[in-house]
Amino acid sequence: MLTDQQILELRSHFPILREKTYLYNCSQGALSDAVEGGIQSYAESWRTSSDPWGEWVGAYEALRAEFARFINAQPDEVAIVTSASAGINPIANAIQFGERNKVVMGEYEFPTMGHIWLAQRSRGAVVKFLDGIDNAIPNEHFERAIDDRTAIVPVTQVSFVNGFRSDVAAISRIAHANGALVFLDGYQDCGTRPLDVKALDVDFFVTGTLKYLLGPPGLAFLYVRRELIETLTPTMTSWMSQRDVFAFRTKHLDPAPAARRFETGTPAIPNIYMARPALDFLVGVGMENVARQIERLTRAFHQGARDLGIESKTPESSVGPLVVLRAKDAAAVVGRLTARGIVTSARHDGVRFAFHVYNTLEDVDTALRALKDNLELMVRA
Repeated sequence: MLTDQQILELRSHFPILREKTYLYNCSQGALSDAVEGGIQSYAESWRTSSDPWGEWVGAYEALRAEFARFINAQPDEVAIVTSASAGINPIANAIQFGERNKVVMGEYEFPTMGHIWLAQRSRGAVVKFLDGIDNAIPNEHFERAIDDRTAIVPVTQVSFVNGFRSDVAAISRIAHANGALVFLDGYQDCGTRPLDVKALDVDFFVTGTLKYLLGPPGLAFLYVRRELIETLTPTMTSWMSQRDVFAFRTKHLDPAPAARRFETGTPAIPNIYMARPALDFLVGVGMENVARQIERLTRAFHQGARDLGIESKTPESSVGPLVVLRAKDAAAVVGRLTARGIVTSARHDGVRFAFHVYNTLEDVDTALRALKDNLELMVRA
C-alpha cells in the first residue's frame, strides 16, 4: 500500500491535479510531466537525428516488448495499432463463419465491439447479445448461450456503462470447453491492476493508451495467442504487416508470422514516444499498489453514495476503477460538477466517477459533497 506521502509525490507529476478533482480516467487519463517529456523527446529526435526512422522503429519495437511484459505475453504476440477498432477488425474479418457462426456477447460491451461483430453478419455471423440482471451478466447466461456452433465470445473486462467487472477466467473456461475463442476488451481496466493474459486464458486482448494507461489517444495494442497467429489471415493488411517490412515488394503478399500481421499502416510514432514513459510510470509505481489504491477509493465512494441514498449502476462487488451513479439528468449533473472543478463524464442515465492511483480520499469527499448539494438531480435508491 502506498503511503499518503507517496501519493502526494505521484500527484506532483500531473499538473491538472493542482486545479481539478480529476475523476475522468474512464475517458482520458490525466497528462503527466513524463508524457510531456515524451513529446519533447519525439520532437528532439525528429529535429536532430540523421536517421529518425531508425530511431523511431527502435522505439516502436521497444514499446511492443514493454507492453508484452506488462500483460505477460511475448513480443511477437503483440500488434501495435491505432485504436481498439483497428485491433478488433482484422481478427473479425479473418475468422470464417461456417459451421461455427455464432458470436456471443453481453449487452454491456462498448459499441465498437458490438458494431464490428454485427458487421460480420453479411459474412454469415449470427450475433447473440446476453441480457444483464441488476447491471451484471451471470456466468450462467454464457453457459446457456455458448455451444458447439459458437465461434467467438467477445467480453468486456470492465463495462464502460456501469462499471461491471466480468468473470473473465470463468467465461474463458466455458468458451474453450465448447471450442469457442475469447476476445477480451480491457480498455476500461488495463492500467488499474496486474494483468496476465495467460492466466485469464484469453485468445485475443485489446486495449488502448488514452484511459488508465495514462497515454495519448491514437494508440492501442492487440494481443493474439501465439498458436492462433498464423491460422488467421486478415484481408485488412498493409506494408507494415509483412514479414519483411522494408522489402517493398508491391506484387508479393507475405504476412508476418507474428502478431504484426494484424497491423494496418505506419505506426503512430509521436504517440509511441508519449506512451512509453506513461507505461514506465505505472510499472514504477507497481500495479499491485495501483490496484490497492483504486480499491480503497472505490469502496469509500460506494459507501458514501449509499449513505446519500443514491442509486448505483455499479455492482457493490466491484472494487474499481469505475463507479456509475444513476441520475435524472446526467448531463446536468456533470455540468454542475464541472462548475465546481470536478471532472467527470456521463453515459446514458449514469454519471461516471473513475479513480486512478493519483486520486485521494479527499477527491472522494469532494465529489460526495457536490453530490449531496445536487441530490435533486440524482435517482434515489
